[in-house]
Parts: sequence; structure tokens; C-alpha cells
Amino acid sequence: MRGIRGATTVERNDKEEIWQAAQELVRALVDANGIAPEDIGAAIFSVTEDLTAAFPSTGARRLPGFDLVPLFDARQCAVEASLPRCIRALLLVDTNCSQKEMHHIYLRGAAGLRPDLEG
Repeated sequence: MRGIRGATTVERNDKEEIWQAAQELVRALVDANGIAPEDIGAAIFSVTEDLTAAFPSTGARRLPGFDLVPLFDARQCAVEASLPRCIRALLLVDTNCSQKEMHHIYLRGAAGLRPDLEG
């Protein structure tokens, strides 16, 4: 089992925007790593304190094949000067790939969280 990380941001604390951003992030993680929903043991999402309109997992649940994936939401620690309106994800995936072969995805404003992964 491997962990695959990712994050994204939204412009507004809006239910549909949060759901769409979570879907975009999950799709990107799945596509970049060549995995299927049945390969995912669990998906954990966290949001910053300023996102209260929706659970990101509700958006992910709407993706094809995600009806049986265990999903969990949490709130991130409130750290001074941290990135606002941020959604983070951790997929725990059954794979034979090494940790070096995992592709972590950081979209939109979250790209700056891991500049070592850019390019």
C-alpha cells in the first residue's frame, strides 16, 4: 500500500466549487498514477478552517466507482499564514509501484506547497 498526496484551492467557500475542486483533484491523482477506484483502500480529505460550505468527500463520492471507496473528511490545523481555502487529499492505494513512482498532484494555488514537484 502506498500513499498519494495532493492538494488544491478554491476561490470561494461555495458547495459546488468545493465539490468540483475535490473531483478535479481526485481525477488528477487517479489519472497520473494509473489507478482505479477499486485500488483505493481509503481517501482522506482535509480543509482549512475557512471552508465550511461542504465536505470534499461528497464531491468525490459522485465520481464513477467511488460509491464503495471509504472517504473521510477532517479540518486542517489553523496555522498562521497558511494557504487559505485549501483542500488536501491522501489516497491510500494498493499498488506494486515504489514510493518513487507515485505522482503527487498539487493544483491551482496549492502548487506552491510542493515546488519540488513542479515540472
